[in-house]
Amino acid sequence: MLDIIKLLPDSVANQIAAGEVIQRPASAVKELMENALDAGATQIDLVVKDAGKTMIMVVDNGCGMSETDARLCFERHATSKISKAEDLFAIRTMGFRGEALASIAAIAQVELKTRRKEDEVGTRIVNEGSVVKEQSLVPMQPGTTFTVKNLFFNVPARRNFLKSPQAEMRHIVEEFTRVALMNPEIGFTLISDGKELFHLYAGNLKQRIMGLFGNSYEERLLPVNQEADRVRIEGYIVKAEFAKKTRGEQYFFVNKRFIKHAYLHHAIENAFMEMIPQDSFPGYFLNIEVDPADIDINIHPTKTEVNFLDVKLVYAILHAAVRKAIGQHNLSPMIDFETPSDLNNELGMVSQVFPVSIPNVPIDPNFNPFSKEYGPHEKRYEQNYQRENKDPGDWRLLYGERTDLPQESQEHLDNAQPNVQYLQLNQSFIVTTVKSGLLVIDQHLAHSRVLFEKYLKELEGNKGMSQQELFPQALTLNMNDASLLKELLPELECIGFVLEQVNPTTFMINGTPADAAGCDAVMLLEKILDNNKLNRTDLQLDRKLNIAKTLASQLSIKPQTKMGEMEMQNLVDQLFACNVAEVAPNGKKVYIIIGMEELMEKFG
Repeated sequence: MLDIIKLLPDSVANQIAAGEVIQRPASAVKELMENALDAGATQIDLVVKDAGKTMIMVVDNGCGMSETDARLCFERHATSKISKAEDLFAIRTMGFRGEALASIAAIAQVELKTRRKEDEVGTRIVNEGSVVKEQSLVPMQPGTTFTVKNLFFNVPARRNFLKSPQAEMRHIVEEFTRVALMNPEIGFTLISDGKELFHLYAGNLKQRIMGLFGNSYEERLLPVNQEADRVRIEGYIVKAEFAKKTRGEQYFFVNKRFIKHAYLHHAIENAFMEMIPQDSFPGYFLNIEVDPADIDINIHPTKTEVNFLDVKLVYAILHAAVRKAIGQHNLSPMIDFETPSDLNNELGMVSQVFPVSIPNVPIDPNFNPFSKEYGPHEKRYEQNYQRENKDPGDWRLLYGERTDLPQESQEHLDNAQPNVQYLQLNQSFIVTTVKSGLLVIDQHLAHSRVLFEKYLKELEGNKGMSQQELFPQALTLNMNDASLLKELLPELECIGFVLEQVNPTTFMINGTPADAAGCDAVMLLEKILDNNKLNRTDLQLDRKLNIAKTLASQLSIKPQTKMGEMEMQNLVDQLFACNVAEVAPNGKKVYIIIGMEELMEKFG
């Protein structure tokens, strides 16, 4: 029997590794920019075309490579960062496993140009699908230029799974932001399809945050600086009053490496407890400096997850640091209850201009409501009023009595008996009778179902009504959220939003859906963006369904809202005209029927 186990060719092994390391164009951007950081660059330029599908180019002015190193860097597990296993627990560089360049070269056409300062000329290597096609000398400035063209050209199945250019560009901007954020001493630029999106100059962390997220952050940030044994935390948190409905501006770094850590995120949320609304999220830009021996960063191919030796200690220090920052830098205005020293002088000057006198109120000292001479209060008031003014006048208007209704209309209002068909229970449930018993409807879920189907119809072409804003509001987002909102504009316009983009990150809200009149339009759009990002990541919901669900949930009648009988009647009629009246968009039951048999059993 023949042997069945065989070694894979290097090219196939590299493509398999690429599936873990290079998932999309943004993954290549991350690896190349981190290599530029490790090279000691002070200026890093990123140029992309077609959201990275056609070209990704990273230019740095770092140390460069020799001709031999330039050839070896494409080999799998070739690295200058470690030489023995123990080095894994003393890592302070970004890339160290030697998989990134080999993985990129396995699935793209790569051109590398690099030169050291001591060399007169640089080296140019062209690599396609892990095969070196060309190697030559080239005149260039010291540093390295990586050009990646036609990503996944030899793996068409992977290329077909890439998202839209807007979605892929958002991922690239996010990776660019993560690398640039904690390296403010380095200059960065990002150019997409010939348009410069970012031009970041070297500076401090606060300037870098403002460069990435807007100048409005100058007044929103609170500094965090806490040092303990083996742990140092520094950076900025966003003031509680600027908490957003989206999760976009939450950045954790460990030794300047971006990570995701739900447990540590809970420490910050807990520190902001009772300071921000329940459905809002605190913003933060924090770097945790620890001894490399106290963490393990080699547990995930993209190195965005880490293990701490004592994560509970880090949690406690982080929580205390954030609480301290909030307490020390709380800029809430203080109320001074002491009277200013010159207030009495000012009052004296006013009294000289406007003399103060005791008000003179005419009274009847002989008035006795219990004597026969005087009738009821209203009649006595009428007599006094007539006595003083010699004119009966419309004195009843002072008591709110209507005198402009015909006599028969007044009698009809007084004698009418309401024909009640619906009752509201606890201002949250609508109760009515049906042939089989009692029908109990959750008013919030019922209205959610009605609005959900209404918005779905509008998104399918039946354009909804719009309410023009008397005072348009400005919505300022980060670059990723602005790109997402721009992508959702056609759907938002269908349901009644009127948005105008005034710059790459700011939109003016000129109109809202008619159902949203009086609502916070900024909050509503932020909630749409947040749910869109969450559901795209976790549930892969269609964006039209997601928008309809979000609006239905936010704009529906809330529990503990009083409704009139006509309002209840209209809601019930609209509910049972829906395609699916039984279930709300969130999957909960809209109504229940308590049958006669069940009622009879209760009364036994």
